[in-house]
Amino acid sequence: MPSLFDPIRYGAIEAPNRIVMAPLTRGRSTQDHVPTAIMADYYAQRASAGLIITEATGISREALGWPNAPGLWSEEQVAAWKPVLDAVHRAGGRIVAQLWHMGRLSPPDVTGMQPISASATLAPPRPGGSGRNPYVEARPATRDDIARVLDDFSTATRNAMAAGFDGVQLHGANGYLIDQFLRDGTNFRDDDYGGSPENRIRLLVEVTQRLIGEAGADRVGVRLSPNGESQGCDDSDPESVFVPAAAALAELGIGSLELREVGADGSFGRTDVPKLSPEIRKVFPGPLILNQDYSLETAQADLDSGVADAISFGRKFIANPDLPERLRIGAGLNTLDADTLYTPGPAGYSDYPSLASADS
Repeated sequence: MPSLFDPIRYGAIEAPNRIVMAPLTRGRSTQDHVPTAIMADYYAQRASAGLIITEATGISREALGWPNAPGLWSEEQVAAWKPVLDAVHRAGGRIVAQLWHMGRLSPPDVTGMQPISASATLAPPRPGGSGRNPYVEARPATRDDIARVLDDFSTATRNAMAAGFDGVQLHGANGYLIDQFLRDGTNFRDDDYGGSPENRIRLLVEVTQRLIGEAGADRVGVRLSPNGESQGCDDSDPESVFVPAAAALAELGIGSLELREVGADGSFGRTDVPKLSPEIRKVFPGPLILNQDYSLETAQADLDSGVADAISFGRKFIANPDLPERLRIGAGLNTLDADTLYTPGPAGYSDYPSLASADS
């Protein structure tokens, strides 16, 4: 059985280990969603990951409702990403852009417009927020809206490749637009995009085809969160939609599939809904990356069982830029400062010490 420290190939991307840096929203871009120089330091410090998946990156202004998150729809954004990617590549890393449409989770006080979704639904306020719900009821996406979204995904993918990314990942998880179409708790449509699981999968497939058309299937990944509720987005029978979705993605020949699966005792979301990775493994033969609350021991156990080919780590990578080496030698981990997750500047971002810097 492979070790976490063995190489793996995600389509066209060759990785020296099976430790993936999960996508992590950090909010260090400008108010116009342009990447900043400090992001080059942050990502380059973490280049020892087998693969870096960037923070979720907006495909359009309509799609991006998170302040100071980066985008990939303008020439200015493409130009600003280039030095970030150059820094990662000089450090020996591999990095893909996670492409994001937030759907009903795009607050109008950020985007300046009413959000779209599968249906006219209102998302609940974020846990731990001020109590005010920043969201408004979304309007159901029209055929013209869907056509525009598909074009926006094509443009963002084309921009990502022009900027120098090694590939792209579609954010189809965590209650955002793709997830809103997948789940029967948020999709009440009666057209070709609603009703049966086959129809609810349609947008996921069409968007993935657009990414493939620009980057090639071997440079495209997808992220799903198949079990449990996420930001008010839920499904009455997740196996009936997510297993066929994974099978459809396998047919498209994508380079990797990442699953965020929460558990009953999760540290970032909890659910009693069973994990679907064993069933998805049966229909998706390509590289399968699992995520959520892994230790070195549980990560290796899932590789040993064959249910996973690689493991992505999120918050551990925030506080430990050299996480693969720390895991390899059994070194202690830095403690995450949760107060600086989304604050501007280097504090809690690019100032966590590596083992080498601590020794010096």
